[in-house]
Amino acid sequence: METIKNKNSRAAVIMLVMAALITGVFLLSLNRGEIRIAPLDTLKTLFGAGTPQDELVLFEFRLPRMILAMIIGAGIAAAGAVWQGISQNDLADPGILGINAGAGFAVVLFIFFLQGSIDRLEASMMFSLPIFAFIGACISVILIYLLAWKKGLNPVRLVLVGIGVNAAFGAAILMLQLKMDPNDFMQATVWLSGNIWNANWSFVWATLPWIAVLLPFILYKARYLNVLNLGDQIAAGLGTAVEKERRTLLLAAAALSGACVAAGGNITFLGLVAPHIARRLVGPKHQLLIPASALTGALLFLLADLIGRNLLAPSEIPVGLVISVLGAPYFIYLLMKTN
Repeated sequence: METIKNKNSRAAVIMLVMAALITGVFLLSLNRGEIRIAPLDTLKTLFGAGTPQDELVLFEFRLPRMILAMIIGAGIAAAGAVWQGISQNDLADPGILGINAGAGFAVVLFIFFLQGSIDRLEASMMFSLPIFAFIGACISVILIYLLAWKKGLNPVRLVLVGIGVNAAFGAAILMLQLKMDPNDFMQATVWLSGNIWNANWSFVWATLPWIAVLLPFILYKARYLNVLNLGDQIAAGLGTAVEKERRTLLLAAAALSGACVAAGGNITFLGLVAPHIARRLVGPKHQLLIPASALTGALLFLLADLIGRNLLAPSEIPVGLVISVLGAPYFIYLLMKTN
């Protein structure tokens, strides 16, 4: 009992440290960018004593962007932890398996037929994007589940089928983009690469309810992930409705991924790397792993966005590309380690 208490206490300290790091990166991001704002002026502006220009930069551009970055990072990382737990495969990630691609295809299809451009998307339409992204993610999950199922879910088959589904949706997205005018084509390409350059409060309010509902729900279901890791036969012997719980968790993870893709495009490798880092810090118990993964994802996404905005300023690097550059080598390393 004492050992469990010590582990829980250690995990709590680690998560507090991560929350402090997120706060530090958040404050640093607020005063870094094409328009620099001194730290003291940032604090003054946050408390209502700043100049009109500083208020415009912080409240209309940087604050919604930073908050959206944390929401997306936490959601994708938590979805990645669920996928790795369900599949018992360390290589599982919503971006690699095609979940994000399915959600992205649904969003591009929605925008193409109803608006024609991501840049001209009306605020009211933004609240519909997560719903369509969820539908696209669910279609992707169903395809993967059906094609990978053969007397159970084989971890290797799951990844291979997911990569195939990812390629298929990628091709479908490209075919759809070719029917757009050149400007809309470029906007869709940049957005799908993973970008929050057009972040605003409407995107924040459209995405936040999904994360606020689904993260606690997944945390509530975390005990089933622990049991599923023991294997289907043992889990069934312990009284768990294996397929029911697996489908419920898959749909919840798909909804998380879809909402994040609707707001920030196709972010690959974050759902792979963040759970791995969290697992090394707090262990495999999902009651601790899921919140630790969410915090890790929020921190990594904030850091990636900070790098993308400032490395080649005044030009910006899409945050999805920054994460891919950092995450791809780790994926190759894991692939080489896997038997």
